[in-house]
Amino acid sequence: MAIPTLLPCFRFVKKQPLTTDISGEMILLGTGTSVGVPAMGCHCEVCTSGDPKNARTRCSAILGLPEGNLLIDTSPDLRTQLLREKLGIVHAVAYTHEHSDHVMGFDDLRLFQFYLGHSVPVYLTPVVQMRLEKAFDYAFAEGPQTHVGAAPSVEMHEIKPGQPFDVLGASVLPIPLKHGPRFDVLGFRVGKVAYCTDVSHIPAASMEMLSGLDTLVLDALRPDPHVTHFNIEQALEIVQQLQPRQTWFTHCSCSMNYRAVNPTLPVGVEVGYDGLRIDLT
Repeated sequence: MAIPTLLPCFRFVKKQPLTTDISGEMILLGTGTSVGVPAMGCHCEVCTSGDPKNARTRCSAILGLPEGNLLIDTSPDLRTQLLREKLGIVHAVAYTHEHSDHVMGFDDLRLFQFYLGHSVPVYLTPVVQMRLEKAFDYAFAEGPQTHVGAAPSVEMHEIKPGQPFDVLGASVLPIPLKHGPRFDVLGFRVGKVAYCTDVSHIPAASMEMLSGLDTLVLDALRPDPHVTHFNIEQALEIVQQLQPRQTWFTHCSCSMNYRAVNPTLPVGVEVGYDGLRIDLT
């Protein structure tokens, strides 16, 4: 299925952004589950702990590639995450899947058209595109916008699971994963670093795509089983099979106390946290 390009309906005026250079790094912008941590109304020891490493915004990551910053997912907390990390520009976006905790920050892409001088390149599957077009119909409406920057201006690029694509001077491999019985999602590998959130099963062919990693960022929702996510035990089974040098858990709920869980994990496996910086290798 071909994905049409959304053409800009006005002239861009390029502006110089104030930003931090993250070349050669991946930052975990958010490491929390769909409701975030602390969760509204929850009075558990994690949600009330005050430990900054237990404060988890919704899942997202950003990679400093040779020609710019590749954002993975637009979480509802995107603005807060980018301001926290002093990142003033996103050069391109890749989506793992269509769930709201991974797409609802889409409107925050509005600013970047001014800094780039053109539409923001977005890499996604047709399913994700359909979700964006429904949720943000004003951004895809025919005819001119009321004013410059009224909506995100994006250029869509279809990606196919298992087929690498080139973006910002790097080759990115989209890895097919299962998110429970109903949803297909993508992990992303750049060099020897892979990011795999919202996953409950990794097919054999995808396990091969994840071999030889230096760093694996992997879904581990909680200690107890869940129908659409790995729990700690299941995530550790994947780690045992893949043997990456370092693993960081993400998409963690308030059942994952950073200080309590980390000492129970094997060497080379840790609970990730918002703002964690990982070298791209």
